Amino acid sequence: MDGHGRDEDKVDNGFNHEEEEHGGRKSSNNGAEYEMSVEQIFEKREVPPWKKQLTMRAFAVSFVLSILFTFIVMKLNLTTGIIPSLNVSAGLLGFFFVKTWTKLLSKSGLLRQPFTRQENTVIQTCVVASSGIAFSGGFGSYLFGMSERVAKQSGDNGGFKNPSLGWIIGFLFVVSFLGLFSVVPLRKIMIIDFKLTYPSGTATAHLINSFHTPQGAKLAKKQVKTLGKFFSFSFLWGFFQWFYTAGDGCGFINFPTFGLKAYENMFFFDFSATYVGVGMICPYIINISVLLGGILSWGLMWPLIENRKGDWFNADLPKKNMHGLQGYQVFIAIALILGDGLYNFVKVFTRTLTGLFYQFRGRQSLPVANQHSSDTSDKLSYDDQRRIQLFLKDQIPTWFSVAGYVTIATISTIVLPFIFPELKWYYVLVIYIFAPTLAFCNAYGTGLTDWSLASTYGKLAIFTIGAWAGPNGGVLAGLIACGVMMNIVSTASDLMQDFKTGYLTLASPRSMFVSQVIGTAMGCIVSPCVFWLFYNAFDDLGLPGSQYAAPFGIVYRNMSVLGVQGFSALPKDCLLLCYVFFGAAILINSIKDMLGKKWGSYIPLPMAMAIPFYLGPYFAIDMCVGSLILFVWEKLNKEKAAAFAPAVASGLICGDGIWTLPSSILALAGVQPPICMKFLSRATNARVDNFLNSKS
Repeated sequence: MDGHGRDEDKVDNGFNHEEEEHGGRKSSNNGAEYEMSVEQIFEKREVPPWKKQLTMRAFAVSFVLSILFTFIVMKLNLTTGIIPSLNVSAGLLGFFFVKTWTKLLSKSGLLRQPFTRQENTVIQTCVVASSGIAFSGGFGSYLFGMSERVAKQSGDNGGFKNPSLGWIIGFLFVVSFLGLFSVVPLRKIMIIDFKLTYPSGTATAHLINSFHTPQGAKLAKKQVKTLGKFFSFSFLWGFFQWFYTAGDGCGFINFPTFGLKAYENMFFFDFSATYVGVGMICPYIINISVLLGGILSWGLMWPLIENRKGDWFNADLPKKNMHGLQGYQVFIAIALILGDGLYNFVKVFTRTLTGLFYQFRGRQSLPVANQHSSDTSDKLSYDDQRRIQLFLKDQIPTWFSVAGYVTIATISTIVLPFIFPELKWYYVLVIYIFAPTLAFCNAYGTGLTDWSLASTYGKLAIFTIGAWAGPNGGVLAGLIACGVMMNIVSTASDLMQDFKTGYLTLASPRSMFVSQVIGTAMGCIVSPCVFWLFYNAFDDLGLPGSQYAAPFGIVYRNMSVLGVQGFSALPKDCLLLCYVFFGAAILINSIKDMLGKKWGSYIPLPMAMAIPFYLGPYFAIDMCVGSLILFVWEKLNKEKAAAFAPAVASGLICGDGIWTLPSSILALAGVQPPICMKFLSRATNARVDNFLNSKS
């Protein structure tokens, strides 16, 4: 989710994670039973050299899946900005495609190399790296915030730079690889010495390991079938809905579920399979928080502020003017986001420094993957000894990392000012001097908490560089600096997650690094192309109330405006409300942490509450429907829900996401839906009836 990087869901594939870590399955010897560890299960399977882990079939499958997931992430980016973890679906589909491929080759006698969990890890890494560019590339946030379309909505004089396929690809290529080189030398310290958990990387490894056991393979086959069924349903449902959207406000997506008055205040169920699926993946508290934020803003605050027009703001201003009601919507949302971001930044940064202090003092204060000491090999489990041996086998030289970082940073410092004249070379140089430290902090904090603060570091760059640049180009300079910083710290934490996954699946660090580099390169081309398709197919992209409103575009731009102009950019009394909500975000987070894990889990998240402040709560209703389905399913059959709910949710998200490809092509070809299904008020219906009667 925006504001915390991507909230990586702790996936559970119906496989007992604790059992796998400390003892995978039971075996017997002369009647005695003992627990076999993960690596004992795989002991007889040869681990291929790192070059053989990087197969052509792995990258062919990765390329296909990266296109699929880029469409999904792009759609989520341009609608609400809420992006759940798609690790389960990426892992499932990667396993399914290559397993089917190898099975066919095996039957024909042409199979040269079996499908291993190391190759599966390479696919997972490549797909996540590629689709991750759709998030860190800022297509729904800082990058689109530079466009003329968003600049007009903002009403500032900060200049603009309209999207173009050429400069977007060039920009991503010069900024997306730095984070990889910045943390490579620290992989042994983070994974082996500090034993950081990296929960998402660990969960992904458990998932992949489970696929390659006989029981796990059977379960994966059933999960893929389930995913395929709901993928087909979701795709066909999107196709069916398209027929009824011939004009503005038409179709099921505008169905006034709770009445027309509620519809005017954005309370309706829009029949989105995507957000029902998102609701099934996101934790319950996220969905409840989003709904509470929608009720607070659109159910209470905005109607009250609307009644103050003529006093707080000019009554003649349209609703979408930044000096009118929209100004309150955007800046109060920004206050909540910044309050939440600042609190979590301080919390994670403090935990990072405290953890490092205790580590270097030799104390055990960090959450670790297992409690074995690393002092001597006889104290390590068989699994740990085998994993450490293979993890340290294929070294990546430190000189290579340093040389790569310096070379790319030099090229980037020269190239970026040519693409963006507002961003002076010395701004870029300062960012690159501090970036490795911040990348380390983010990677370390992610290992502790599973919480990436990539977008928070990006916002820090917005205010710092924007204020430094001043009125002459400061708005654009701040947005570009945000992009540079986000790409570095995001890819750094992603790579360290991948190293953790590779460590637990015996994949070589070299193959992980190469896979991440290739996946990032794919993303630098695929993501801009997918965005370009959306941008050209939908003329109203980025406009309030449209299907793809890209809400974080205007939010990020106005953060940059705030950094340059200060509080003069705010409407009347908006500053006081911003102070209140900024403080409330910090207070709510403080209470949540003080109550502890048990009771704190019932306290809403300010970041999630902020999202509907601008967009409206309609998608929150979809997400809560997804939560309700999952809740009922868990009550009826908890084991089956744990095994198949992620597959059902992924199918709903993937099918609806892929439907955007043919719908975009139809829009580009000028093919319009045949029917407009619209729901009108009684008064409007009466006027239509009178008109028709007068003509008959």
